[in-house]
Amino acid sequence: MCAVIGLAGFANAAAQDVFGDCRGRWMEIAGQTIPELTVTEVSPVSVVEVVADTAAFQGWRCIPKAGLDTLSEANFRRIRSVTLDFGRHLTGRLKFRLKTLGDVMDAPVKLKFVFGETPAEMAEPFDPWRGSLSRGWMQDEMLTVDAADCDILLDRRMAFRYLRIELFGGNFDFALDGVRCLATTSAGELKTALDNSCPKIIRDINDVSLATLRECMQTVYEDGPKRDRRLWIGDLYLESLAGRYSYQNHQLTKHCLYLFAALTDNNGRLLADLFEHPEPHPQWGTYCFTYSLLYSSILLEYLNDTGDIGTARDLWPVVKVQMEDAVRRVRDNGWVDASRAWLFFDHAVLDAEVPFQGAVMFALEQTCELARKIGCGDQVEQWSKLQAKIRKGARKRYYNPREHLMLSPGGAPASVHAQIWAIIGGILSPKEGARALETVLKKEDAVRPASPYAMHYLLEAMLRCGMNEAARSTMIEYWGGMVRKGADTFWEVYDPADDFRAPYGFYPLNSYCHAWSCTPTYFIFKYPEVFQK
Repeated sequence: MCAVIGLAGFANAAAQDVFGDCRGRWMEIAGQTIPELTVTEVSPVSVVEVVADTAAFQGWRCIPKAGLDTLSEANFRRIRSVTLDFGRHLTGRLKFRLKTLGDVMDAPVKLKFVFGETPAEMAEPFDPWRGSLSRGWMQDEMLTVDAADCDILLDRRMAFRYLRIELFGGNFDFALDGVRCLATTSAGELKTALDNSCPKIIRDINDVSLATLRECMQTVYEDGPKRDRRLWIGDLYLESLAGRYSYQNHQLTKHCLYLFAALTDNNGRLLADLFEHPEPHPQWGTYCFTYSLLYSSILLEYLNDTGDIGTARDLWPVVKVQMEDAVRRVRDNGWVDASRAWLFFDHAVLDAEVPFQGAVMFALEQTCELARKIGCGDQVEQWSKLQAKIRKGARKRYYNPREHLMLSPGGAPASVHAQIWAIIGGILSPKEGARALETVLKKEDAVRPASPYAMHYLLEAMLRCGMNEAARSTMIEYWGGMVRKGADTFWEVYDPADDFRAPYGFYPLNSYCHAWSCTPTYFIFKYPEVFQK
């Protein structure tokens, strides 16, 4: 087991690599646990036309039209453009061929491909560019084909349901033949099933949850196969929870845990996200405190699912460093200093200091439980006692008993997020938590969740408070709302009152298959008495 630098010597950590003796072995284990991808050839199910419809999600819908059965014989030189519906969301590479009709190919053919997860991506012009993230994320490609009558495989992997192919240059007669997607996933076989008596809306939500998780399970748990196509700690935690009650690919979780451990910074701190190619590397500078604190929960859940105590003990030093960093922020009066740290709870704009208290408490609870299970309980005795100090300090500083809410001392608007994490972290009792949630959800000026990520924790908080009916109604209203608007995978951002909400200034840039939205299946199976009746 790697040695972990103690609190007294932490100031000198920058001068050395805390896990220098472990990185090579950890990366080797990560390499040994890369999951195998299953490749499935999927053909389009129909030719469609994208039409404006103010009643449809984002104002566009696809209607079937004739032509799929003759596509491989129709002269594309005359058609010039076709839009295909593959029937479901796919993550993979496009394969096709140009079939010569009559004359030989005497010049290259230039084709444009536009891939979309939603009908709006087939209709909304990408340019002039209006997004705050790179234009490169949009899935449109120009390809010059030099040879006909042979298979062509696009280099770039895409995430899509719809595909438009346009002819930009070509003066011989040819047909599009064998258009298909080589779809990939590491999900494997589904290990769970709902009873036939389960309500249809819950079954539909579960099916879309499973599809979302399946598409994001590649060689890592990707947060979005269209965008960002990388591994984030926050998404990993939620995907591993959903995976417990579905595909149970625990090797994928182990692989991701070891990747993060091997790619910590020299101080032993976890970076928030990482890339696989051309070789595994973190996104330097993305140290998200709230994400790093979730690592202990991921490892604890992995241990509970697999009994793999060897891995838990091996990675325990990584957990310990993250908690030491948090413990140093506890002030004498008990509250946790949130300054000079990136704290993410949601896309919503909120005062993160208050929910941070609960996040630290939750991490301490999970870390102490993990330590006891792997025989390291003696190392966390002080941390167990610290929880009472933080709870007392946080209540004194942030809890307003007259309003029954956790509030910012700086006067920032009340947020649902503050109540959520006070409940999850045990700062509020279940009775107090239920009162706080009921109160804040009625306040018109309260900051509300702006993503399925935050909504996951809202459900968790409701269930901890015994608000079972509210949790069920929230799932049906929120995730069921996406289903009713045509989602075949759940979205990164969903505002029931605004179909065009986009954190990046351009709604087609949103990810419409996003890992942090996949957790309804976790709740549906963990609490069958609440959701399956």
